[in-house]
Amino acid sequence: MTNRLSPPIILINFKTYAESTGQKALELSKQAEKAQRETHVTIGVAPQFADITTIARAVTIPVFSQHIDPIKPGNCTGHVLAESVRQAGATGTLINHSERQLKLSEIDETIKLARNNDLTTCVCANNPSISRAVATLEPDILAIEPPELIGTGIPVSKAKPEVITDTLKLVRKVNPNVVVLCGAGITQPEDVAAALKLGTQGVLVASGIVKAKDPYTIIRQFAEATKT
Repeated sequence: MTNRLSPPIILINFKTYAESTGQKALELSKQAEKAQRETHVTIGVAPQFADITTIARAVTIPVFSQHIDPIKPGNCTGHVLAESVRQAGATGTLINHSERQLKLSEIDETIKLARNNDLTTCVCANNPSISRAVATLEPDILAIEPPELIGTGIPVSKAKPEVITDTLKLVRKVNPNVVVLCGAGITQPEDVAAALKLGTQGVLVASGIVKAKDPYTIIRQFAEATKT
């Protein structure tokens, strides 16, 4: 079984931004590690595949793959193998991000493959009904992410708070143990505090940290906001 992360959780998706590629990805990961060490809040990073090994060897915080495919070792050129990211040093993986969506049956298979390779799973879902369906598949973490708010700077906790509250009600009926994160538009410490106040256990964030002028300060502020 995968190792569960202790909430509250801040999971930083590096995506493919220039600010989080190569050496900059390593520097950002070290800043996240420093913030975790100082605040004792769980902070994980999800770098690009090519940067996983370098980062995993340099920091002790959780390192997630941005995606894995529902495949087993064989002739699947260009796909991402669970065994590969695990051996590269990843301890978890994102699944079904709005920019890399899968069918529900594929999500199910991918969770199983991740579990078999000791990868913590964070499955993204864009509405309450899909979140409920995903929760029945028993991922470690469920991230609520309305795709229309991603990258807008408008947090779901303010624009669509009912998405979070409605989702939590549905999810807890079928899976009381899954960790629920809030994603999309998280850019300010108050967004983090608001998300937790609505009942989530952390945030999945990307540009709000990656593209900040001072990422370390923002990470630190986000971590402190989980305590308010």
